[in-house]
Order: sequence, then C-alpha cells, then structure tokens
Amino acid sequence: MTAITRRPSRVAKLPPRERILDAAEALFQSEGIQRVGVQAIAERAETTKMAIYRHFATKDELVAEWLRILAADYQAAFDRAVSDHPGQPREQILALARFIVEGLPGISYRGCPFVNSLAELPDRDHPARQVIEQHKALQARRLLGMCTEVGLPDPEQSTAEITFILEGAQVSQQNGSIGQVGERVMTFVEGILDRQAGR
Repeated sequence: MTAITRRPSRVAKLPPRERILDAAEALFQSEGIQRVGVQAIAERAETTKMAIYRHFATKDELVAEWLRILAADYQAAFDRAVSDHPGQPREQILALARFIVEGLPGISYRGCPFVNSLAELPDRDHPARQVIEQHKALQARRLLGMCTEVGLPDPEQSTAEITFILEGAQVSQQNGSIGQVGERVMTFVEGILDRQAGR
C-alpha cells in the first residue's frame, strides 16, 4: 500500500544533499528513473555531477535513498494512525485507508512512485528495488498486526483484501477506469472489517 509523496518542495538555499534529493524526486516522478541522468539532476539542483557523487557513489544509491525517504514518510502514516487512535485498531486501519484516499488526486497525474519504480527496476538485486520490497513487507506486517488486534477471524485474509483494495485503488485512479475511487475505498474497507467481525 502506498500513497503519493507528501514531502514539500525545498528552496534552493538548502544544503547540497537536500537539493540533490529534491531535484531527483521531481525528475524521477515526472520523467522516470531510467530517463533521468545525473547531469539533469545536477542542473536542477544547481550543483555539479562531481558534487552528487560526493554524496551518492552511484545513481542507484541516489534512487534507493529517495525511495527510503518516501518509505519513511509512509511508515509515519502508520505511526500517526496508532497515536491518533490508541487501542482502537479498527480506527487505525480506517485512518490508513483515509491516508491513501487523500493521496489519490496526486496519483492521478504522477502515479505511485513505488509502482512506477518497480516497473523500471526488473533486477531484484537492485538496491532501490530492495528498499521497495522491504517497505512493502513491513507495511503488510503492520497491517496484519492491526487486523489481528481487531480480532478478525482470518487476519491474514483481511490484510490481503485491504492491501489489494488500497493498491488497486491507486492504479484505478491513475488510469481513470473507475469513478469515485476514494468513496469506494472507504466503503470496501469498512465492509471487510464489518463482515469479518460478523457485524
């Protein structure tokens, strides 16, 4: 499950490493990883290729660090759901669904950065792909924990269904195949929680 990046644009006066990451994020999101070269990132960051390689030994490392930052942002959504709804796992799951729904407008024109990146990184040993796979596995474990705490009879099945809905919603939003995606996401997730709980 993912949502669009929420990291705001940075001003040009930031330190070089931050400018490089901001430039990389903007270019990777708009043009894709493979089409963007280090020179283009350097120009957008108002620095040099040599400066980039001082901070990141390779472009692959830069891609991995960008995705690591995005993953941390999304894991923070889990943390907020827990802190905003202590001891209420059902509300925590619904809060995560709302987080995804709130990111859907951005998905419609940029797409999910993790899905987009996976499509460009077929090598499972690529460091950036490993970041994505680890991030997704952690999300699934955390959601499974919430489904277990709710007391659902089959928390693994519930986790799978909710994950399919949240990730599928982003694809549908991006390609425009389904209308009212956000409203339907919330209805479907609530339905899973209520059905599995026997309500």
